[in-house]
Amino acid sequence: MAKKISVPHLSYDQIRTKADNFLARYNPSKKIPVPIEEIVEFDLGLNIIPLPGLQKAYDIVAFTSSDFKSINVDKFVLENTRQGRYRFSLAHEVGHYLLHQECLSVFIFNSIEEWKTFQSDFDDESNAWLEFQANSFGGLVLVPKEHLASCKKSIEEQIRKAGMDYTTDAAQLIVVERLAVEFNVSKEVINKRLQKDA
Repeated sequence: MAKKISVPHLSYDQIRTKADNFLARYNPSKKIPVPIEEIVEFDLGLNIIPLPGLQKAYDIVAFTSSDFKSINVDKFVLENTRQGRYRFSLAHEVGHYLLHQECLSVFIFNSIEEWKTFQSDFDDESNAWLEFQANSFGGLVLVPKEHLASCKKSIEEQIRKAGMDYTTDAAQLIVVERLAVEFNVSKEVINKRLQKDA
């Protein structure tokens, strides 16, 4: 039987406040792209552990240890060209670390198999809240609202000066691609952030 856990029901705006507070504390210079790897290792003191074949064998890119002392990441994602995916995975796991440590720390697992069982045992509603909140936190940390607005405006101005209508679908694809490069995240993360803060 699926386990129901006591996940805090945080709204997007509440998560935004937590992400803004996190950035004020750990990225006060407002550096873009946000140096999430350095924050994880040096400020939060979490170990980043590369695991070969994690995604292929278990269909997961990253997970946080049950003692909340390390983030395990697929080695290929960490070491190769998927930097946007790697960075988002770290920010997502930091979301769990900050938002869910209290409700998850009672569960102990000592292997990847035990982690998968632990995760699959949650009821759908609990899992949906956990993932929505960690995904939202990750996007808000890596793509802060004020930077998103100013960068988008600047790129649209460049497109307009080049003689294009920046409201066309083609121009908006260019905007998304350039924002993804600017923030060093995937286009999917940018699209989700634009839905909330366009």
